[in-house]
Amino acid sequence: MPHVHHGASGSFGPVLATAMLIFSALVYLRGWFSLRSNSLGHVPPWRAGSFLIGLFLIWTAEASPPSALDHELLTVHMLKHLLMMTLAPPLIWLGEAASCLAFAIMPVTWRTRMFVLHQTRRTIALCWLAAAAALVVWHIPPVFALAMHSAAWHFIEQSSFLVTGLLFWWPVVQPWPSVFRPDLSMILYLFFATLPCDILSGFLVFCDRVVYPSYLSSSHLSGFTALGDQQCAAALMWTCVTLVYLVAGAILAMRLLSPHNSRDDEFAQPDLHAETLPQSLQQDLEAV
Repeated sequence: MPHVHHGASGSFGPVLATAMLIFSALVYLRGWFSLRSNSLGHVPPWRAGSFLIGLFLIWTAEASPPSALDHELLTVHMLKHLLMMTLAPPLIWLGEAASCLAFAIMPVTWRTRMFVLHQTRRTIALCWLAAAAALVVWHIPPVFALAMHSAAWHFIEQSSFLVTGLLFWWPVVQPWPSVFRPDLSMILYLFFATLPCDILSGFLVFCDRVVYPSYLSSSHLSGFTALGDQQCAAALMWTCVTLVYLVAGAILAMRLLSPHNSRDDEFAQPDLHAETLPQSLQQDLEAV
């Protein structure tokens, strides 16, 4: 069966994705330079570099020439998912995207809502559930096939990976340094997040049949069988997710054990809303 999203309708996709990513980079840089020029705070250059690398990883997954091989190799398909969900989102948040983008384009009330978003346990649970659901649902064979053969559903799939990836990493990175509070719950959050990945990866690695028939006729490009491609893709996901979550958990543990238990002053960001918040809202924030 042909893969529609790589046909004529999909040829415009990489161009549109590239344009959107360039626009996002320009808006971010506008906010970054504005913060520096107005002396409202200092976002170190390495954070700007982190954000741009995150955008580059999204471009690699969606618009680069190798990304077109995802309909031929499950390994490439899985790599795209990892870039969109596991690698790019934390880099984007480490770039203080919320601060720079908010200062560039958002009114103060929106900035305040973003500030409060990650501070409730219910919201953290929803972030975890959204990421787990996206991972599991899109790897159910009929749903997987739907995304492979429909340009619209393929776009929804990739968008959901990016959005849920950003949601998942929000409470881990905590992109508002003024409220950075590492605690044990975030380490447990990362640990439990590996479980859906472990179950899915283990099933694909040890399964003795090809789960996604779309790749049965495409294995000749990889030099190994479709089953081998499936096992390679699962092993890649298993290894990458485990390693990334382990590194993130180790960093949080070190910060948790740090006597200061906060970010260094050189990374401190301006409170972009403190002077303009209503008194009642300031009291609500202090009570959280």
